[in-house]
Amino acid sequence: MKRIISILCLVVCSVALFAQENGYLTGSFESNDHFYVADEVNRFTPDADRFGSNNYLKLDYYNGNFSAGLQMEAYVPALIGYPDDLTKYALSNIYVNWKDEDFQVTAGTFYDQFGSGLLFRSWEDRVLGLNNAIMGARFAYNFEDKIAFKALWGMPRLGMDFSDTQVRGADLSISLADIIGLDDIVLSLEGSVLNKYSRISIDAEEAGGKPNTYGWSGRLNFDWNGFFVKGEYVDLGKKLVAFTPKRGNAQLVEFGYNGRGLGVTLTGRRLEWMGQNITSSSISSANLISYVPAMSTQYTYMLTTLHPYNPQVGDESTFTFNSGEIGGQIDAFYNFRRGTAIGGKRGMKVHANFSTYYTLAQEGTAQAGNLLFRDFSVDVEKQWTKQFKMLLMYSLQEYNPGYGQNKTTWLSNIVVADLLYKWTPQFSTRLELQYLTTHEDKKDWMAALLEVNFAPHWSIFGSDMYNHGSTKMHYYNAGVSYTKGRTRLALGYGRYKDGYICSGGVCRQIPQYTGANFTLTTSF
Repeated sequence: MKRIISILCLVVCSVALFAQENGYLTGSFESNDHFYVADEVNRFTPDADRFGSNNYLKLDYYNGNFSAGLQMEAYVPALIGYPDDLTKYALSNIYVNWKDEDFQVTAGTFYDQFGSGLLFRSWEDRVLGLNNAIMGARFAYNFEDKIAFKALWGMPRLGMDFSDTQVRGADLSISLADIIGLDDIVLSLEGSVLNKYSRISIDAEEAGGKPNTYGWSGRLNFDWNGFFVKGEYVDLGKKLVAFTPKRGNAQLVEFGYNGRGLGVTLTGRRLEWMGQNITSSSISSANLISYVPAMSTQYTYMLTTLHPYNPQVGDESTFTFNSGEIGGQIDAFYNFRRGTAIGGKRGMKVHANFSTYYTLAQEGTAQAGNLLFRDFSVDVEKQWTKQFKMLLMYSLQEYNPGYGQNKTTWLSNIVVADLLYKWTPQFSTRLELQYLTTHEDKKDWMAALLEVNFAPHWSIFGSDMYNHGSTKMHYYNAGVSYTKGRTRLALGYGRYKDGYICSGGVCRQIPQYTGANFTLTTSF
C-alpha cells in the first residue's frame, strides 16, 4: 500500500508542475481549532495541552479529460469528541482519473455508493470525523444513458490508515424507458453485488464465520408526470453477531407525487442486522462501509436536536439485543402561490412530517416491537414583506432512551420561531426563539439566538440554551465571522452540552466542554 501511494504521489506532483501551462489547479484549506478551558459548572477539566486542531488541505488538477488530486489531514490533536483513531497527520487521499462521455477510470482513492447506500457507500463527512475513502481502482461505463455499469476494488480507510479489508463490487443500471423510447417516463432496473474480505479470528471461524461475505441489492425506479415509485431489497449475506450467524437484509419502498406546488412522499423501511463495519476489531464511529439514513425530519434548531434519531441497524459492535427496526415516514409540503387567498402577495410554504420507528419484535418478521422514535412536525414559512420573513415550527417528539430495550419513552413538545428582518440591503438581523416542555429527562428548556449580519463581510451572533427545569444550566455561545471572497474566518466562545452530532442519521457522541474556537476556510 505504501508503494502504491508513493507512485500516485509522484504522478500527481509531476502533472501539477505543468498546471499553469497545460491545465488548472484548484484547492481548499480548512482549519478548525479549539482552546479548552476549565469549567466547574460544566464539570469539565481539559487535558494538559488544552488544544485541539483538525486541518484539511485539498488540491485538484484538471486538464481536459484528465484529473488528479490529493488531500492531506492533520489532527494535532483531534477535536474533542472525534474518533480516537484520528491522530497526527497523513496523506489521506490521492488519485488520478480519466473520463470522457462514456468511460471513466480512477486509480487511487475515490468515493462511491450503490443505490441508496444500504449495501455500500464510501464518503467523507468532516463534521462526523468520517472518511472511508476506498484506495484502489474503479471503472465506469455509460452507454447513451441507457445502460450504466461500474466496478470497483479497494481497501477502505479507517482512521489515518487504509485497512486490510478488501471490497469488490459492481453496479448495473438499465433504463428501460430510454431503451423502449418512452420520453415522458422514467423506468429503470438496477442491481449491485458486493464482496467484502476481512480477516477474522480463529474463534470466529470455529463459530461458522467466514472472511468473505457476499451481499446484493435489487432496485426499481419509476417516475411519470410527478408520480414516482422506488423500491429496494438488500441482502448482506451471513455474518457473525456474538458468535451467532445472522443474515442482514433490508427492504425500502417509497412512493409519492411532486408537482403544482404539492409534494407528498410515503416511505416504509425494514432493517435487520444491517450494520456493516469495515472491520470487527474497531469500535470507532467511523467504522462504516454502508449508509443507513434517518428517514425523519432533519432538524437544525438547538432544542429540536437534543435527541436526534439514530437508526438501529443491528450492529454487532453496539446493541446485540436489538436486531433492527421497522417503520417509515410521510412527508408533505404545499406552496400556496402568490395571489391566492392564503398565499397572499408573496405566497406561503407549509411543510409537515410524521415518522415512527419500532424495534423488530421477532427476527425474520415484520412485526413491530417497542417504540424507538416518533416525531410529528409542521412548519410554516411566510415572506410578509420585502424586509420581513418568518418561520414557525412545532415538533412533537417521542424518544426511547433505552434504544428499544424496554418500553420507556420520553415525550417532548417543541416550538420554534425564526424571524429574519432586512433593515437595509447590507444590514439584517435574525432571531430564533425556542421552547421545549417535557416531564421526563431534564424537564423544560428554552433557547434564543440573535444573529446580526453586515453584508457581505461581517456576521455576529450570540445564543443561549437554558435548562430551567432541572439543572438550571446555561449553554451559551457567541462569535463573529468575517468573509472576504472565498475566505472565511470565524471566532467564538461557549459552553457546549454533551450529546450527539448527527449528519443524515449517522452520529458521533460528544462530551460536554467549554472553550474558544477558531475556524478558517478558503478555496482557490
